[in-house]
Amino acid sequence: MTDKISRLLLPLTLVLLLLAGPAQTTQLLDRIVAVAGDSAVMLSELRDKARQLLSELQAQRTNPMPSEQQIINSALDDLILEKLQLAEAQRLGISVDAETVSRAVAQIAANNGLTLQQLAQTLAAEDMSMQAFENRIRDQILVSRLINQEVTNRIQVSTSEIEQYLARQDAAPDQRREVRLMHILIATRDGATPAQINTAAQKAEATEKRLRGGEDFARVAQQVSDAGNAIQGGDLGWAKMGQLTQSMAEQVGRAAPGDIIGPIRSNAGFHLIKVAAFRGGSEERKIVPQTQARHILIRTDEVTSDDDARTRLEQLRDRIQGGEDFATLARANSQDPGSAIKGGELGWVSPGSMVEDFENEMVKLPDGGISRPFKTRFGWHIVQVLARRDHDETLEARRLAAKKAIRDRKADEATAQYLRRLRDEAFVDVRPDDIE
Repeated sequence: MTDKISRLLLPLTLVLLLLAGPAQTTQLLDRIVAVAGDSAVMLSELRDKARQLLSELQAQRTNPMPSEQQIINSALDDLILEKLQLAEAQRLGISVDAETVSRAVAQIAANNGLTLQQLAQTLAAEDMSMQAFENRIRDQILVSRLINQEVTNRIQVSTSEIEQYLARQDAAPDQRREVRLMHILIATRDGATPAQINTAAQKAEATEKRLRGGEDFARVAQQVSDAGNAIQGGDLGWAKMGQLTQSMAEQVGRAAPGDIIGPIRSNAGFHLIKVAAFRGGSEERKIVPQTQARHILIRTDEVTSDDDARTRLEQLRDRIQGGEDFATLARANSQDPGSAIKGGELGWVSPGSMVEDFENEMVKLPDGGISRPFKTRFGWHIVQVLARRDHDETLEARRLAAKKAIRDRKADEATAQYLRRLRDEAFVDVRPDDIE
């Protein structure tokens, strides 16, 4: 595929029909508007996608609102990319069973305070059947699993990256801890020729001149950007300074609100960045209650029943209360290999780090107390609380937040690169003549 798909121009009458409600589109004959690999994109799909995108943009209060033509073009681009991802998932043997789809639909209904019957009625009012909705959810899960398998699960974050993130964050002035950025991408495909790269560079330079000449960044982004958020005006939202790469953090740190940075060359193409605004940000201290505990676990199987496990632990508890050493009995009897070798020691336990049944029993005990035998999904336990404390986890929380932010940024960049490659390598045929 050469040019970006969304450069397709549709007749104005068709655009208006596509964005109209269901009642106004009943006379619109269905037909193929594009082919992506071995999959066809139908006019009815484009209509539904365009209406969905319009609704999302209105809910987000996107400003400026893109034109009807831009909404149609973006919807078609999204549909083609979706078809390619579904085909790739199928090629890789990724699947979704009916039970998973049913659970997802039930969860969506519950999140919206609806029964399944009420959800079906709501969908019907929007001219969508429950089967069509389930198919959409299935496709979303397939695409999510594809990206997880091919991109997200391969992301690694090193200790040095976390340290650099924290250092950049700490170095930022208090009033500049967070920055709101806007982005335009002039893409170059993998393996682009020098002539193609030069054409993209010239387009980036021309775009820069438009921006420095005073044109609205968001509107220009909607018109020329190849980034996935172009339809939203290229708004990247707020980010902590630590989330930026070292080079970008240095450039942004020297900028004033409203400044344009770029064009910047990368493997993806040429980038133009607007520093929209700065704001301060503080990180609250995180103090959590912790429990120091140890336990003995007896698992059940074909030989050991629930009654056997409970009785055995009752006997061990009586022996401990009679003066025998908990750690010695744990080493000899516990079937949790990780803690048994340490005399049953679990260390300092934070809320949420244990399964709920275990935590519920542990929090009820006084210091030094030993529980009665109780069951979790791992087997039967007795637990003893040794001590409690309030622990400052601020640094640990900051490091975890830094790791997540770095991972998310890397995943976003890798996903965009993966999708560009998927699209560039695929056969795509847009048929504007068939839409008129």
